[in-house]
Amino acid sequence: MLAVIDYGMGNLHSVSMALKRMNVPFRVTSDHEEIKQSGGIILPGVGAFGDAMRELEERGLVSVIKQEANQGKPLLGICLGMQLLFSSSDEHGYYQGLNLLPGHVVRFSGDYLIPHMGWNWLSIKHPHPLFYGLEEDYVYFVHSYHVQARNAEDVIATTDYYQPVTAVVARNNIYGMQFHPEKSGELGRKLLERFVLLTETKVGV
Repeated sequence: MLAVIDYGMGNLHSVSMALKRMNVPFRVTSDHEEIKQSGGIILPGVGAFGDAMRELEERGLVSVIKQEANQGKPLLGICLGMQLLFSSSDEHGYYQGLNLLPGHVVRFSGDYLIPHMGWNWLSIKHPHPLFYGLEEDYVYFVHSYHVQARNAEDVIATTDYYQPVTAVVARNNIYGMQFHPEKSGELGRKLLERFVLLTETKVGV
């Protein structure tokens, strides 16, 4: 069973519907014991970084998520959930993240439309079990902030929005997708399926 973390700021409906279509057992939950008993964790997110961290803290979820991740449980952050995996963000102030991956979240800056919203090409940068058998394609983004990862090897796929943008990250059992896989057609569905498979086999690199 997957635990989809409910902290009041996630795209729970779309993620839940995608998992239902895939016939994947899951529970939308903030219960610590259910999270600990799960085979993998999905951390969705919509909204501001600081608000999300406050909600996670108030529910005691920061320590649970970090504990489970540090013990090797597969964890997937989606959209804001991916950003929360990193060290910090300057969205509406400076905030500490979960610090499971080193890096900082910054706002897009330039003479172009913000937020970055719509379908963009996903470019695979490093081979990874998430991508086995998959080909590059378009995926769906909605975000005004993006991750500057400290370690380039953690960034396994990018997109281009007037600059290279971190799109997929992975280190051991920690995964993140800046786009919404549950809204990204066939490639998004297959990436979710790959994550589910990794939760079942505990495969990592």
